[in-house]
Amino acid sequence: MPIYHNSTFPTFLLTGIPGLEWAHAWISIPFCCLYLTALSGNTLILFIVFTEPSLHEPMYYFLSMLSTTDIGLCISTLVTVLGIFWVNAREISFNACLLQMFFIHLFTFMESSVLLAMAFDRFVAISNPLRYATILTHARIAQIGLAVITRGTVILTPLVLLLKRLSFCHSHVLHHSYCFHPDVMKLSCSDTKINSAFGLVAIISTAGVDSIFILLSYVLIIRSVLNIASPEERKKAFSTCISHITAVAIFYIPLISLSFVHRFGKHAPPYVPTLIANVYLLIPPVMNPIIYSVKTKQIQKVMLKLVCSKGTHI
Repeated sequence: MPIYHNSTFPTFLLTGIPGLEWAHAWISIPFCCLYLTALSGNTLILFIVFTEPSLHEPMYYFLSMLSTTDIGLCISTLVTVLGIFWVNAREISFNACLLQMFFIHLFTFMESSVLLAMAFDRFVAISNPLRYATILTHARIAQIGLAVITRGTVILTPLVLLLKRLSFCHSHVLHHSYCFHPDVMKLSCSDTKINSAFGLVAIISTAGVDSIFILLSYVLIIRSVLNIASPEERKKAFSTCISHITAVAIFYIPLISLSFVHRFGKHAPPYVPTLIANVYLLIPPVMNPIIYSVKTKQIQKVMLKLVCSKGTHI
């Protein structure tokens, strides 16, 4: 039953999968598998990058940043998602909701920024390989990492604080199993024009701007690749970008789809935003380690060495 009462700091009710509440226990099994795959895969990537000296290069440092954001995104939602499926723990306080929302959006914006940094990395590696190490020094990579965190925090802090001025007198039932800014904002009976405008500015100034610069980077990358005389060298140069292009696609397509559904899909069936939201949350963290493990020979070699070394100790 929906909860209706006038409150500035309400208790929200999260939602599992509408119409399939009876099957939540069974649905939790694939979700658990996805979470375990995402957490173990990204943790393994971090372990490999930081323990293998041959991978102490800019490309792999950026990959470790990507894995960190994926782990953060999984941890931000794991408790509420599995809590609903396992014990129907749907209630979440206003402040806990804002905190979860902050971290979900922070790691999303950070992932977008990291993907842009990785596009710049590929551009420098292909267009100016002789200066690659001098342009992307350890200090500069650290500065990029700090800028990624600062940018997300600065944009998100006012976005979350603006929700505190709202009153909630409609249904307090959210449409997802976690707190998502447009979802919470819709439940307010206050004027949300400022919140909506700021939310739009936030998504455009992060994922929107990043996607444009990623596209521009690949235009420049393609131009650089075409200037390479040898067809074999062209193929080799472009093959280093395949993993990144795939990671960009599996991140941006669900994110854009979810934003469109929330803003323009008012008449869509209730399971549509739920399905897209779960894809947006879990598919990138699950797929990124798999993509980079399959497509990156250096990571494959280290994984094989780890497996062989364990086998010799058995």
